[in-house]
Amino acid sequence: MDAELLKKVALFEGLTQGQLAKVAQLGQTRDYPAGAFLFREGESGQEMFVISRGKVRISKSVPGIGEEALAILEPGQYFGEMAVIEDSPRSADAIAHISCAVWVIERSKLDQLMFTDKDLAYVLLWTFVRTLSERLRETNDKIKSFFAISRF
Repeated sequence: MDAELLKKVALFEGLTQGQLAKVAQLGQTRDYPAGAFLFREGESGQEMFVISRGKVRISKSVPGIGEEALAILEPGQYFGEMAVIEDSPRSADAIAHISCAVWVIERSKLDQLMFTDKDLAYVLLWTFVRTLSERLRETNDKIKSFFAISRF
């Protein structure tokens, strides 16, 4: 992926031009047709994704109800970052909402880069923390709304 495009991705905004160039060398592009699973809830994950074209739906399967879309992500947004932070199974499905192209970063490659560039690691890890905190807050709001609706 082009370093100039990476600069527009929130995760990489705080990186220098040199750091962006290093990150740009890590990934590979993959294309998915509409409806294809990029990954499924419960699978082990070793990659994170940045959308370069199309849209990706993040969803969970709710027993008795079916698919519940949590988010529809667009170009420049990233997902699957929990897989590069911890060794837990995927927490949701990622499905190509429309045909899409994503840029894939493997955990091992990102780990190696962060090990050798501590300043880059500092920026990325704080951005991960803010992203996860924001998503937790959104989830808490959804749960609160669910309980409010379920009382009626």
